[in-house]
Amino acid sequence: MGPKGVALTTVFVVAGILVTLVLLNGTAMGTLIGKVTLPNVGTVKAVGVGVYWDNSCSNPVTSINWGTVNPGSRKDVTVYIKNEGNAPETLSLEIQNWNPPAASTYMSLTWDYGGEVISVSGVAKVTLSLSVSNTIEGITNFSFDIVITGSG
Repeated sequence: MGPKGVALTTVFVVAGILVTLVLLNGTAMGTLIGKVTLPNVGTVKAVGVGVYWDNSCSNPVTSINWGTVNPGSRKDVTVYIKNEGNAPETLSLEIQNWNPPAASTYMSLTWDYGGEVISVSGVAKVTLSLSVSNTIEGITNFSFDIVITGSG
């Protein structure tokens, strides 16, 4: 086989790989179109307040497992935030340490807290909402830190 024989063999091998990929994509991958599994467990840090799963504030939140999220979806988690300081407080929310950093391009976390002042020992019911863009790509796992701060 001369140089032409090698080139022809290479073309057949590359063509065979392309056909195999097309067949696999049409069968095995066809059932997964539109669904991405993005496992996550994010930590919750509270500054000046306590964050709880229940309105009696007996079960503290240390992390949130968002489970499986799909492109174009939103997941809500309800928590109860207690003012554990000695003065009325207003809450703020910050998201830190996105991993991978590109996840913040496709995902966002918001809440329904309206800015009301929380009295000493008062409790606010708050829903955290994680939204995922329908154009998300290249992210298979993610994590981030939620920082809730009370100031007064």
